[in-house]
Amino acid sequence: MRYDLAPLEGITGPLYRRTHHQIFGGVDRYYTPFLSPGEGGTLNKRELRDIAPEENQGLPLVPQLLTRRSGDFIGAARRLWELGYQHINLNLGCPSGTVTAKGKGSGFLAHPQELDHFLEEIFSAALPVKISVKSRLGMTSEEEFPPILAIFEKYPLEELILHPRVRQDLYRKPVRPQAFRWAAEHTSLPLCYNGDLVTAADCARMEQEYPMLRGLMLGRGAIADPAVFRKAKGGKAAQREELRLFHDTLYQGYCQAFQSPKNAICRMKDVWRCMIFLFEDEQGLGKALRKATEPADYQWAVEGIFRLPLREDAKEPW
Repeated sequence: MRYDLAPLEGITGPLYRRTHHQIFGGVDRYYTPFLSPGEGGTLNKRELRDIAPEENQGLPLVPQLLTRRSGDFIGAARRLWELGYQHINLNLGCPSGTVTAKGKGSGFLAHPQELDHFLEEIFSAALPVKISVKSRLGMTSEEEFPPILAIFEKYPLEELILHPRVRQDLYRKPVRPQAFRWAAEHTSLPLCYNGDLVTAADCARMEQEYPMLRGLMLGRGAIADPAVFRKAKGGKAAQREELRLFHDTLYQGYCQAFQSPKNAICRMKDVWRCMIFLFEDEQGLGKALRKATEPADYQWAVEGIFRLPLREDAKEPW
């Protein structure tokens, strides 16, 4: 079974990916947070830094594109091929209101005819890259998914990564396992599951229930427990010393990148929002960490957290 780290905006950038790969490993594919190509497939400076080969040396990285314009996808895919990328992922899953209001991400699923035309154009372009799709079930109802799947089946997708929620579920409502089972039984496409996997036991359960799966993708659960991929492959749980090294490497890297400890603290809070649940009795110190704006207050909270007992598995970070 292949194990993938889902793209999380503001968290899984190059520094996070490199640090995770060096300390914990176990990831077979890292996906970039979505890149939004401009006219003709142009990428902005931040996006170009995110995918720069020198920033991602040794990482099995898949760039993810967010667009509803086929020409922009085609142009970006060709630029990514020139940088050495052989696999591109199309984001049809992002539920953000600012994204879906533009008909992108999961908002594209509300326009199946346009989506079909988009896929026809990008696959007719004879691109040299493999193309996969990360999708939700629809916008408001899982009953939208059968005709969407029929569209996907028309094209030689490298893989369908399915997150079994609709857009209106966001990330708060439970995943829809029966809808995923229907999809698994009715598609010939290579299939990867994504959604609410937190522990190695969760992964083992999915492997047993769906032995035909190509892969499993973990997002928030992997941020909560950065050793979960290693554990799923039979390795050891996260050790306090490596968690501390992981934290310190990230924090120092963000301080250097942003030239501002306060901005680095804001970025680290995104990581801690999940990783705090790997520690017992975290409530009081977690509150202190969330309130910290000065480096001294932040470091005080972090020191206290790293003295807490570690859980074997993270609690669900939602």
